[in-house]
Amino acid sequence: MSNTSFAFKQFTIKQDLCAMKVGTDAVLLGAWIIPNGSANILDIGTGTGIISLMLAQKSKAQIDAIDIDENAVIQAKQNVSESVFSNNIIVNHISFQEFAKTSHKKFNLIVTNPPYFEQSLKSTNEKRSHARHADVLPFEDLLDGVIKLLDPKGKFCLILPKLEAEKFRALAEKKGLHLSKLLRIKSRADKDTDKRHIMQFEFTPTEFSETTLAIEQQERHQYTPEYKELTKDYYVNF
Repeated sequence: MSNTSFAFKQFTIKQDLCAMKVGTDAVLLGAWIIPNGSANILDIGTGTGIISLMLAQKSKAQIDAIDIDENAVIQAKQNVSESVFSNNIIVNHISFQEFAKTSHKKFNLIVTNPPYFEQSLKSTNEKRSHARHADVLPFEDLLDGVIKLLDPKGKFCLILPKLEAEKFRALAEKKGLHLSKLLRIKSRADKDTDKRHIMQFEFTPTEFSETTLAIEQQERHQYTPEYKELTKDYYVNF
């Protein structure tokens, strides 16, 4: 598989125009989310469009996919138009802040694999830096927009590194969004530290569930049965 495209079972992601290529974070998030009959889904910072396409594969929802980067939007539109899910996804070139101001829709499900580095050294590639750093979409702006756009019974899902996830969770709770599901991601089964948190928030406090998933076993590319089970509907090799 070349670096310019990535084939999944029901669609192919071209990524030559995108700063951020197909990564495990996006696949994990898209695979983990359960749309539960959602009619309207919002994908914030869609990039290649991968999460929108993953959700279209397992729902009949109308999906709005937005991104601030023009090349990402061109790429996402291409990937969507060449898929069997082209009627279910609309890609727009707009910042989330502007979208939240101007949209009057309410979404049953909002998803994002957001920029998150707040203090780290920035890349010399401006587009890659924008895709990775939270100054383009600060957590405060993200939460305020989600609160405006999310249906009262809707769900908001995202993936973050552990430390950023803990900060985000505290800020979300202050603003009235409550964590209902948490998946802790470990890179290897023999490692103690979880590297990523996938979180689901809702307005109404509900019974909380928490699980842990290891991607690999003790050796590289020896994937755990749990990881294979989660992603089997998408990865060609599983």
